[in-house]
Amino acid sequence: MEKVITRQILVGKVKVGGRTPLVLIAGPCVIESEAMCLSLGARIKEITTKLAIPYIFKSSFDKANRLSIDSYRGPGLKKGLEILWRVKQKLGVPILSDVHCQGEINEAKEVLDIIQIPAFLCRQTDIVVAAAKTGKPVNIKKGQFLAPWDIAPIIKKIESTGNCKVIITERGVSFGYNNLVTDFRALQIMRQFGYPVIFDATHSVQMPGGKGSCSGGQREFVAGLTRAAVAFGCDGIFLEVHPRPDLAPCDGPNMVDPKELEAILRQVKRIVSVL
Repeated sequence: MEKVITRQILVGKVKVGGRTPLVLIAGPCVIESEAMCLSLGARIKEITTKLAIPYIFKSSFDKANRLSIDSYRGPGLKKGLEILWRVKQKLGVPILSDVHCQGEINEAKEVLDIIQIPAFLCRQTDIVVAAAKTGKPVNIKKGQFLAPWDIAPIIKKIESTGNCKVIITERGVSFGYNNLVTDFRALQIMRQFGYPVIFDATHSVQMPGGKGSCSGGQREFVAGLTRAAVAFGCDGIFLEVHPRPDLAPCDGPNMVDPKELEAILRQVKRIVSVL
């Protein structure tokens, strides 16, 4: 398999892609409280510092794409960004979060180091272009309904603004109803477009709508998929982490307990060392 070296993107002080070390993007699915974000972020940072893995904190201020009207969405734009700002200042790590409409972008860009376009919105030209015009790195979550080569036109939308700070995240592809599978060929195909590709191991084990009014998941497969993605070739790993996944208000079935995180990352480091 041909080794692909992607463009290097600077996110705060963290370098993503190129010949730089594998990066970790991790945090809870959605902001539950400032205290929880700070304590969990500090715990993840402690682990990644020990293992010399660059770390970017992620969490959503609003999960606007929930299946049920009753699903927990988060604290909203204003309060959520205030919490993310304090996480950024107190922990000294770059911040990633997602936007769901153009109206959120101007405020979000003042706090976020990476603006993420959710998978279900990745083909929406106006929001992609508006995010790109901020000049911030833009992380495109590849829709589970897209082929890997469908990412190329989305990259061109971002580049049309003069912004070449693009990151692509693979998160599985729909396979029948309420199920996702991972085609690791997508990692190599998308890296050939020249930009860093991240593998989202936790959303790849999600079972969309699998519980009727909310999604299910199979977190027991997260570690294996992570190892496989790193062996196949990617520029970073995206993991949603929660101190008590079974009690999480959103995406609990596919989130990882921080107690398991260090073991997964140690395995990843060993794989990288022999590539």
